Amino acid sequence: MGRLTSGHRAGVTSTQTPAGTTTPEVRWRESTVPRGDVDLAVFEAGDPDAPSVVMVHGWPDTHRVWLPVAEHLASVLHVVVYDTRGQGASRTDAPDQAFALPHLAADLLAVIDEVCPSRPVHLVGHDWGSVQAWEAVCEPGAERRIASFTSMSGPNLDHVAAWLRDSLRRPSPARLAGVVAQAASSAYVPFLVSPLAPPVLGALGDRDMVSGLRYYRGNALRVARPPRERRARVPVLQLALARDPAIRLAALEASDAWCDHLERRRLPLGHSAPVAAPDVVAAEVLGFIESVEGTRGR
Repeated sequence: MGRLTSGHRAGVTSTQTPAGTTTPEVRWRESTVPRGDVDLAVFEAGDPDAPSVVMVHGWPDTHRVWLPVAEHLASVLHVVVYDTRGQGASRTDAPDQAFALPHLAADLLAVIDEVCPSRPVHLVGHDWGSVQAWEAVCEPGAERRIASFTSMSGPNLDHVAAWLRDSLRRPSPARLAGVVAQAASSAYVPFLVSPLAPPVLGALGDRDMVSGLRYYRGNALRVARPPRERRARVPVLQLALARDPAIRLAALEASDAWCDHLERRRLPLGHSAPVAAPDVVAAEVLGFIESVEGTRGR
């Protein structure tokens, strides 16, 4: 794979990240980005002079969920992954309110400023990584720091809130069916924000799963609050995963009216697409980056 920057090659040794994951043929460089109550663990691969792509993971993952995709991209792109606050090596005891979307977006923009201060980066998000990336993409002036955004399995919560209100204010059979379907798909959320979740999930022995509950608790009321005017000037690609039970198409289409440029491609994949089909995800990401880079060049 790769046409974008022929001649840019990542290192070809098999190394281990500090998180303990072997990534054949990719040499990773580790650093930290201080953010007050947390030091964000950042990992980079590929030629720093190539176009940069920053990939943001969701819950209950860490940066490691992106390593299979990175193996396909690091030969032609400068690839950046990081552990979001509270996950992996980015540990913090910060309370729930420190996980509200504006803080998560500020973390992401701080990473971007550190790893690629001189040119805009391409952004990819999955699950909660996509939700917080949407928050950053819709910040005023984001187009000066972000060249494109590829979204998977995580909608813009303000766009969803606006869609819900409009659907209930002006109901139709199709709209109400979409609302009911998404409500059913999100039925697990009340449990995750309840006091029962930490002990139940803690019994599974996954520290990141319990720590990441703060993402849900810190943003539990976002969809219920009046939606903010959040417009994306950055080109957006939505990869709609047809077999993802948590996100329905109507929730993704809620962003259509709020984006200057949005493309959507439906893939016959499930929620774990970055791990289950990394070659497909990488091809979609690279193709979109190439199209945006070509447009920017013209």
